[in-house]
Amino acid sequence: MRHVTCLLLGSLAWLAVVPAAFAQPSTKSATAVRLTGQPPRIDGLLDDASWAGIVPLDDFLQLRPVEGAAPSERTLVFVAYDSDALYIGARMFRSRPKDILRSLTRRDGSGSAEHLQVTFDTYLDRRTGYSFTVTAAGARADLHHSRDASNDGREFQYDPVWDVATTLDAQGWVAEMRIPFSQLRFPDGARQEWGLQLQRWMPDKDEQLQWVMIPAKETGFISRFGTLTGIEAVKSVRPIELLPYVESDATRAAIPDPADPFSDPARVRVGMDAKFGIGSNFTVDATINPDFGQVEADPAEVNLTAFETSVDERRPFFTEGARMMNVSNSSTFYSRRIGAAPHLSASGDFVDQPRASRILGAAKFTGRTASRLSVGAIAAVTDRAYARAFTADNGLTERVLVEPRTAYGVVRLQREIGSQASTIGGIVTAMRREDTGNPLLASRLSQQAFAGGVDWHIRFMDGRYAVTGYAGFGSVSGDPAAIARIQRSSAHYFQRPDADHLSYDANSRSLDGYTATVKVNKDAGQRILWGAEVGTRTPGYETNDVGRLTSADDVDYNADIQIRETQPGRYLRSWRLGFETDGAFNYGGNRTNHEWAQSSSMTFLNFWSLSVSTKVDMAAFSDTLTRGGPLARTPTSWGQDFRLGNPGSRRTSWRANFGWARDQLGGRRNSLSSSLTLRPAPRWQLSIEPSYQVSTDARQYVATVADTEAIATFGARYVFSYVDRVTTSLKTRFNYAFTPAITLEVYAETFAASGRYYRLGELRAPRTNALRAYGNEGTILTRLPDGSYHIQTGPTSFTLSNRDFNVLSFRSNAVLRWEWARGSTLFLVWQQNRHTSEALGDRVGVTDLLNTTRVAGDNYLAVKISYWLPFTPRR
Repeated sequence: MRHVTCLLLGSLAWLAVVPAAFAQPSTKSATAVRLTGQPPRIDGLLDDASWAGIVPLDDFLQLRPVEGAAPSERTLVFVAYDSDALYIGARMFRSRPKDILRSLTRRDGSGSAEHLQVTFDTYLDRRTGYSFTVTAAGARADLHHSRDASNDGREFQYDPVWDVATTLDAQGWVAEMRIPFSQLRFPDGARQEWGLQLQRWMPDKDEQLQWVMIPAKETGFISRFGTLTGIEAVKSVRPIELLPYVESDATRAAIPDPADPFSDPARVRVGMDAKFGIGSNFTVDATINPDFGQVEADPAEVNLTAFETSVDERRPFFTEGARMMNVSNSSTFYSRRIGAAPHLSASGDFVDQPRASRILGAAKFTGRTASRLSVGAIAAVTDRAYARAFTADNGLTERVLVEPRTAYGVVRLQREIGSQASTIGGIVTAMRREDTGNPLLASRLSQQAFAGGVDWHIRFMDGRYAVTGYAGFGSVSGDPAAIARIQRSSAHYFQRPDADHLSYDANSRSLDGYTATVKVNKDAGQRILWGAEVGTRTPGYETNDVGRLTSADDVDYNADIQIRETQPGRYLRSWRLGFETDGAFNYGGNRTNHEWAQSSSMTFLNFWSLSVSTKVDMAAFSDTLTRGGPLARTPTSWGQDFRLGNPGSRRTSWRANFGWARDQLGGRRNSLSSSLTLRPAPRWQLSIEPSYQVSTDARQYVATVADTEAIATFGARYVFSYVDRVTTSLKTRFNYAFTPAITLEVYAETFAASGRYYRLGELRAPRTNALRAYGNEGTILTRLPDGSYHIQTGPTSFTLSNRDFNVLSFRSNAVLRWEWARGSTLFLVWQQNRHTSEALGDRVGVTDLLNTTRVAGDNYLAVKISYWLPFTPRR
């Protein structure tokens, strides 16, 4: 492993010095005019003398609805600058100003307002950029593009400090922007040359205009930009920005227990975020004792699988620049590991269990050099976590260590090569836990872990084709008991009795493995796109301490072909027809997956869209279904999903989904979901998303019972059952904007789920899915008063607990956000988390959603205020 690490580090060093050819700029160009007098007032009037004499950009074209057509409305954009900032003035004409949609949202909020977006490729690398958007209502949005794609790699957590103002008049609307150079990264030099794109969206007409029209059939976004020239003698002097915060919060039980000694955990926290530049190209973000109380809670679920659920990252420190730190198909870095819930828990009559490990501090280093080398690094330390357990009999409170102090590190390099924005990169991750001397912690958690690899994305033939890949390693070490747990985990199952290619070693102090994947794509073209991929993860590959790995021991493949039409026709604006196949084998040569899928989508002339997908999973072998036992046969299954909706930009937008599936063993799924978004007035928006699903799983794992009499299944009985499940939920969002700086956002999710287990039986033999049904074939099945099962099979008897469930959950998050000064924010937060679970098995219905608000849970109240302190260093 040391040799692999040295090879990887050498590859990363090579990236820093390998020469690169620069992309050729587009032919369309604009010139920024240097201001010699007073800069314009940012008041949205466009009446300052400083705008006089500047030739506007007005040569826009339609991207939609008619690609390449002349706009239905005129747009003028003025570009100017002085030594401190870039100024954008724009006049958006409308023949009927009353038709302008002006929904008001918070910064970066989703809405349906007409808007203008200005995007700069400040490094002229034809791959990354910064977008600044203003709506007709004066709301701002800003984002960083980390990839050469219009809808991928967009990072909304990029929050520069800039000014904007808009006004409406009889001719349409006007916008003025002031973007300080200190908020942008660009290379040093007497003269700047940037990529530039301007886009205007008129949702009432479903009309999108572009200054540089990029045909839908073409790949790329930033690589197609025009060029902005004329900016001279300016510097990107990043100020030292400090953002201290003070937060006070309290948690109250919805149904308090007077005997609970932990029922009043009020607290006050202080912390600070900091941002400063190193030269003109690099930025350091740091946080001390961060608080994420204003972040929306994860959705509720009932997970009956052996695998953890992947949840989106919502914490601002980790979402900004996240695309740079991730490598597709590598499972190397999963930021939710940092500050996750403790791995251990305490027991007692009352327990105060921390929900997350506290992050003592974290730092992030990002930027790029003039030679097109992008650099990203994260370092973070989480504190020891303690739970408190109270025992009523003796009145004692015990403080239990449930997580050791842990350090994390990630380094990512990516180098652009060639003339078509190709990249080659590398990543290294590391984790180390302190040695607490606690034998329980040592037996449960690995002590250190390393992972890394090299990746590439090679584009050729004007970006129409690409070869993408990754090759890397994963290594973990620690106490033999901890490594044995990893070998037995759902990602590996080294203990499988029929897996001759695996060797379970209970005395090993480390686990090492490798991964590789290669993909070839045709990404652009008039009618036909295609792709093919093959990848592998060796049985010992492990990254779950810093990354996220569902399963190792795989060789998988997929291939797809897409036939499309992007130009409007007689009945449709566009359509797409796709075919795909996926498959996988383990290292024992057993086929573990074999899928065929067909999908089609179409957009009608009124911009409604319909998609239909059909999928067939052929019978295969599962090396995870018995959860460490022998292979089991999976049945052939088939199903379809349908989706119909109108454009999301409409004042009233909606979507309806229906799906069904069946399998050879009697398993089934029927699901129905929809969404409705109402924007009856510019200031507020209401969205509801109901869903309902009923399903039967014909082979739900229940338990493994050791029994030497079970010779056919290697000395154990693998118990399965049918389970009928019903899941229903209603997600509601309400947003109200008092002003662009003061907004109220409310999110609430009611959730109800039930499951009834029946027809229990045991696997007859490996490599089959046949069950020996309990209660037949010489076995006796008895349901006990508490709902558990007593099974007698020959001389062996055992008891299985009642697995039926009824779950009710209510989660809500209300945040009043006030940007009371430039870069400074006040948050008022009210969260609810109510949950109850009973072993009933009674089928839930929609009416059960009404009961979720009355179950036990917690109320969390918080006030958080931050203040932006910029200190600009001398030039």
